[in-house]
Amino acid sequence: MTDGRIGRSRRLPPELAMLRISHARHRLPAVFGTGLLVVLALGVMIGAGIFALAGTQAATMAGPAVIVSFLIASVVCLLAALSYAELSSTLPTAGSVYTFAYVAFGELWAWIVGWALVLELVVAAAVVSRVWASYFDSTLRGFDVSVPGFVSEHSAIGEGTGWLAAIVVIVLALLVMVGSKLSGRVLAAIVAAKLTAVVVVIVIGARHVDTANYTPFVPDAKDGAGTSGTVLQSLLGGTGDAFGIMGIFTAAGAIVFAFIGFDLIATAAEDAKEPRRTVPRAMLASIGIVTVLYVAMAAVLVGVRPYGELDTGAPVSDALRAVGPGWSADIINVGALFGLTTVVLVVLIAQSRVLFAMGRDGLLPRGLARVGVGSSPSRAAFVAGLAGAALALDPGTVQRADLLVLGTLFAFAFCAVGVIRLRRSQPDLERGFRVPLVPLVPIVSLLATIWLSLNLSWDTWRDFAIWMAFGLVVYLAYGRGHSALANREELPAEPPPPAASATGARPPGAHRAGYR
Repeated sequence: MTDGRIGRSRRLPPELAMLRISHARHRLPAVFGTGLLVVLALGVMIGAGIFALAGTQAATMAGPAVIVSFLIASVVCLLAALSYAELSSTLPTAGSVYTFAYVAFGELWAWIVGWALVLELVVAAAVVSRVWASYFDSTLRGFDVSVPGFVSEHSAIGEGTGWLAAIVVIVLALLVMVGSKLSGRVLAAIVAAKLTAVVVVIVIGARHVDTANYTPFVPDAKDGAGTSGTVLQSLLGGTGDAFGIMGIFTAAGAIVFAFIGFDLIATAAEDAKEPRRTVPRAMLASIGIVTVLYVAMAAVLVGVRPYGELDTGAPVSDALRAVGPGWSADIINVGALFGLTTVVLVVLIAQSRVLFAMGRDGLLPRGLARVGVGSSPSRAAFVAGLAGAALALDPGTVQRADLLVLGTLFAFAFCAVGVIRLRRSQPDLERGFRVPLVPLVPIVSLLATIWLSLNLSWDTWRDFAIWMAFGLVVYLAYGRGHSALANREELPAEPPPPAASATGARPPGAHRAGYR
């Protein structure tokens, strides 16, 4: 029988969210400990954000003060991470903030958040793969390898059809389809390599810093220098200003891209061992690690070369090539390739988990919730790979990078409000981690998130609104009628052995046999 109530009034009881893990016919194996979860986060956080974005934002928006922009972005993400940590320790499921919203706000809001996550992740895979192709071309040239003209033509970040980028996405999607254990081992090896590259940049670059490049630290504002005015600038009467104080905050909004990754740990909660404990620890540890590395890297980057010369396809390696030994730039290019590879890999892992959760709930086709031979949601991974590869072909994809930032900030806002709502509506839920000073910290997180989102352009907000409107049509046409919660579908009568549970414990309400 179908529940005729509108989606927003259908809330998923938390015990049923956990039963979907312990009783599910298609489950994800628990293979990630705290260390591998940190690796998972670093795999996506240390990538395009530091190897490309730092130079671009310094050259076009913040100048040397891009260092401050990184600090601002890190504080906002840390506040958001506290909310993510509590909700992930309360509801350790593959859907991440999608499932949190399902429990706290209802099905319609869960769909809206899930649809925003889909946008965030597919754009991330496409954008980073385009950057990967640019670094690939630069790396081959650095080793004096002859690169065919058509390869270079289609390897530029914002020019040509991204065939190489699309191929990378497809290959990595196939790896995700193989299974969590193999992709986790590959990820750990690659993350070690790119961390080495980052340290090389900091150590070698620090020897060639020219303190004159830090002056002026905050360049004078330039009216209309920005390619598109932000929402906040328009509200304050600006015209797309770059540099100055506003430039620092505008750059911080874009730099949130560099911190995307800690939130993706939540999508791997069903793959984690003891997720109530390991997921929060990994989130907070990963933000601390990358903040130190980012600030050090940004300080070196703007110190070794005038900020106006950093807007290149490969700013880090180009900067080192100009001041240091040639082999150091080659190492950076190789490290950047490794780094960008892991970004795409982790994004595809996260995307497959979100699609898996939405398919399991019936809001997307149920086939996405099937687990393949490698104990991975192979169909969801295949769809994620196809979507990312298709978008990577478009040379205008990089111009949409801020869409994934806005999608991320949208999820941050829901997490902050979700913590307050669940503390009040369900105070007795088991929580492996608790945000301090509730509701103050979540409210500050929400305000900071809104502030950064207003520092994105009107074009970004317009495209985001179009995507969300399209998603609402999809929900009304398909998700609402196929919802497992609306149709009161029965869970399997016999749960699997406790050892197979992702949480490692019998969930609350395990005596229930179906949806109420």
